[in-house]
Amino acid sequence: MLVITSAHSRFVTGLMIPTRKTEDLLLGTWELLQQIGAVPRRFIWDNEPGIGRGQRRAEGVASLMGTLAAKLVLLPPRDPESKGIVERRNGWFETSFMPGRTFASPSDFNEQFTEWLQLANARTVRTMKTSPSRRIDTDQAAMPPLPPVPLHLGWRNRVRLGRDYYVRIDTNDYSVDPRAVGRLVDVSADLDRVRVRVDGRLVAEHARVWARGMTITDPTHLKAAKALREQFRAPRSVAAGDDLVRDLADYDRAFGIGGGF
Repeated sequence: MLVITSAHSRFVTGLMIPTRKTEDLLLGTWELLQQIGAVPRRFIWDNEPGIGRGQRRAEGVASLMGTLAAKLVLLPPRDPESKGIVERRNGWFETSFMPGRTFASPSDFNEQFTEWLQLANARTVRTMKTSPSRRIDTDQAAMPPLPPVPLHLGWRNRVRLGRDYYVRIDTNDYSVDPRAVGRLVDVSADLDRVRVRVDGRLVAEHARVWARGMTITDPTHLKAAKALREQFRAPRSVAAGDDLVRDLADYDRAFGIGGGF
């Protein structure tokens, strides 16, 4: 679970993401910021390897913070009190949202959680004597706006497609049109979809699988690979007048044997 809680209004947004890798953390952060509709001036984050530790920042984190014009504050290890607002709400989710629910898929979980958060944010908080939904306008007014253009986040890689015509995202393998074997392909993925392109042309698209160590095959790719194998194995016919029989005199001339007896 990735959760953002505004410190002033206590307004909460949350999302289940596939992994705690940097790519998914940044994708999830951008998704939640769009729900808020503005950018906090500071992000207070715990000692998360996917974001950074100490003076180190994970690849892409500094670029995102620069684009958002926001400051990243990394907390020292084992310091949950510094973000107690978030920790208390995480415990609240476990006791108030989770019990008695069933989920058919990650998307079903996120849909139910989003609906529940709408009710939770409308609930009056005793210490504030009002609800987060009524105070979020104050937070938004003090925040910078979202960047005017979509951010290029997520999993991105360029590889040469091997003979097995699969590409890997995280720990899962996804099939690609086998006619692209040997060519450079651009692989990208967000929280929901995996896409592969050759020179900008889409040659594979899959729903992203959240399980680990899976192989995902498009039946059309399997059918195309079978047709290419059969075509390769088929005997090639020789065109009329294009036989491979060579004049033996060519060999005599090559070895310097001339004339007759």
